[in-house]
Amino acid sequence: MTVVSEMLRTHPKGVGDLDESVLKNCILACLECVYSCTACADACLSEDMVAELRDCIQQNLDCADVCDATARVLSRHPGAASNELLITLLQACRAMCHACAVECEQHAEMHLHCEVCAKTCRRCVEACDQLLAALEPVE
Repeated sequence: MTVVSEMLRTHPKGVGDLDESVLKNCILACLECVYSCTACADACLSEDMVAELRDCIQQNLDCADVCDATARVLSRHPGAASNELLITLLQACRAMCHACAVECEQHAEMHLHCEVCAKTCRRCVEACDQLLAALEPVE
């Protein structure tokens, strides 16, 4: 059991109508993406060709910040933010992770840290998609 699972289970109001495992997976994916993107930016700064990696570094730092904000908001009781706000936030996180993955994939053959980061960003996109599907109203 992860700390995220424990905190979700012990919240007095629970997770509302959300599937706890989908919410937990998204929070964890965002947190892994924060770490991966931060570490990738640092690794890019350590490369000899740092000037060529400027866009990658910027994408990494932006993605880490967006994922951090997303994980923090998702960690609060779902009733604290409207579904509309959560959907908008998840869409922004998804878009940022996708853009970061695309950028890192351009360098993945030469820099393994970019490959790892791209994969982590893709997993976060998938987790955001799953939570978005759970949040969007069925018509």
